[in-house]
Amino acid sequence: MKLLFESFVSSLRDLAPIIAVIVFFQLVVLQQMLPDVASVLGGILMVAIGLSLFIRGLEMGLFPIGESMAYAFAKKGSAFWLLAFAFCLGFGTTVAEPALIAVAKEASEVAAAGGAIATSAEAKRAYAQGLRYTVAFSVGLAIVIGVWRIIKGWPIQYFIIGGYVLVICLTFFAPAEIIGIAYDSGGVTTSTITVPLVTALGVGLASSIKGRNPMVDGFGLIAFASLTPMMFVMIYGMVLHS
Repeated sequence: MKLLFESFVSSLRDLAPIIAVIVFFQLVVLQQMLPDVASVLGGILMVAIGLSLFIRGLEMGLFPIGESMAYAFAKKGSAFWLLAFAFCLGFGTTVAEPALIAVAKEASEVAAAGGAIATSAEAKRAYAQGLRYTVAFSVGLAIVIGVWRIIKGWPIQYFIIGGYVLVICLTFFAPAEIIGIAYDSGGVTTSTITVPLVTALGVGLASSIKGRNPMVDGFGLIAFASLTPMMFVMIYGMVLHS
């Protein structure tokens, strides 16, 4: 209970700047009272409770299991199963990512309204699912590349620079309607489900391989997970456009 209370207090402290900004602009700039103060306060309380439980859950469950599985695969010495696990982890967590589901659904609605796809529910669902699975596949591939980089000890900067060069090149050839969605897809993959497990995998793997520094080699998987969706979604758009 003590740890939960400390986590709750910490969550309130993290939310304080957001609350202060909202109150300042509402009362000082707009010069209006907050609408339905009781509901707003109740919502803030729920957010603080949910955030504290989420953070505590990460500390108790997701981080330890990610690190322990990475250590077990490294100890097993099978690169194939480690890479297979990395791909499945990246794919599975991204498909279930709430932010990606929301963006894919919104993109299908806008595409239908703009005449890019049919307005039927089936067409919109197919478009959203295609977008989700494209992003999920790209993240799975990104985690595989990131894990292989950790195993080999290659510098991360060359991968990141090369990746963004490809993103810029694809931007000139992709349909204008898909470019914004592609760039947003790189951000929504790094959210509540993907980040904890992928980070734990990278840190755990770097900690378990001799000669690897967790601070230098363990981080960077999230950068790959943000980079590849931009490329794959633009390619997805070019395929649909053709």
